[in-house]
Amino acid sequence: MATAIPTKTVTVNAAFLQEIKEVNQDLWRLLADVRRMCDSPATIDSAPRRFFGLVEELRDQLALHFALEEAYGYFENPIEVAPRLCRQANELRAEHHDLYLLIVDFTEASELLTHPNRVIGSVLTVVKQFQEFDERLKRHETRENELIMEQYGDDIGVGD
Repeated sequence: MATAIPTKTVTVNAAFLQEIKEVNQDLWRLLADVRRMCDSPATIDSAPRRFFGLVEELRDQLALHFALEEAYGYFENPIEVAPRLCRQANELRAEHHDLYLLIVDFTEASELLTHPNRVIGSVLTVVKQFQEFDERLKRHETRENELIMEQYGDDIGVGD
């Protein structure tokens, strides 16, 4: 006989989650700065320590952002939750861990750019690594924003 494994129900506190996204201007500024430098790899080549510093700050801001979202934007075991929202909330919250590991790897790769004997072509490798991370982060943020809007719609009863 199979034993049922209990799963946690998770939902979002849409107002807090949205506010966390809106007030974290440092994160969005750092993302824009790193994107700009990655759009022009020669700027990374000419200032690898500056680039690494931005990436370290980005990693730290992203860790703070995810911690705030998980502490105040998601909550477990609500009294009532729509199953589809619960599944989406669980998936999105779990993505924080994977995204954080990607930014840590990217930070380590960026640090190698500051070494005098770095590998030729390493800047382009790091740029590609950032672009892949950035696309995943954008998809994640879009899905979180969609979840926020769905939650607002459910809370106020938007429908037919």
